[in-house]
Amino acid sequence: MSSSLPNRTLVIMAKAPKPGMVKTRLSESLPSSAVTALYRCLLEDTLALAKSLSSVGVAVMCPESDQDELSHVVGDTVQVVAQKGDGLAAGLTSVFRHFTVAGQQHVIAFNSDSPHLAPSVLETAFQILATHDVVVGPTHDGGYYLVGAKAAHSSLFEADGMGTGTALDRLLTRTRALELSTGFTEPFYDIDIANDLILLARELRLAPAKAPRTARWCGEWQEAVAQFGPGVEGL
Repeated sequence: MSSSLPNRTLVIMAKAPKPGMVKTRLSESLPSSAVTALYRCLLEDTLALAKSLSSVGVAVMCPESDQDELSHVVGDTVQVVAQKGDGLAAGLTSVFRHFTVAGQQHVIAFNSDSPHLAPSVLETAFQILATHDVVVGPTHDGGYYLVGAKAAHSSLFEADGMGTGTALDRLLTRTRALELSTGFTEPFYDIDIANDLILLARELRLAPAKAPRTARWCGEWQEAVAQFGPGVEGL
């Protein structure tokens, strides 16, 4: 990559795959050990997706208590940075404070449970960020699967509404208040609830190469996932 181009960094927001600490809304339907194994598959496939991009640095941001364990999980090829403070809002704030340097870096924070996203969408996000202050990838449930910026904006991420159906609206309210130009990638879905997992299992059955570790997990737990709700025969 030419030195005249921005230093592009994709930062995966992650937790250590500990039982009872990840994807907790799925634990009502699956054993905790299965949910933990699923999260690890999602994370490893997301890392593989990130590493497939050209001219993009990859890092992980996590709670301080998870740093050592995550460093072991992801290996020494990816920098694992401990966030300052607790919660997702603090984690996102930490991403941009740590990685942005006065407009010289283009940084995107990406969730750890969308390994089935097309690589072209992430590339598009960086292209949008080149001409906007902020880029956002909306989820269908009112949140967002990625957010990028070229500078740290201390008030951009507030604790209220994070992880809820109003998270995107609250973020956009703050971008408008800060007068930040905002571009969008296509809406997508991440894996939070049973219906998300049903969709993912169907998608990976047709195209397992998108997320091979997660596809294998879905194969092993096919019967359990199929029992999440009606109308999922042939999963």
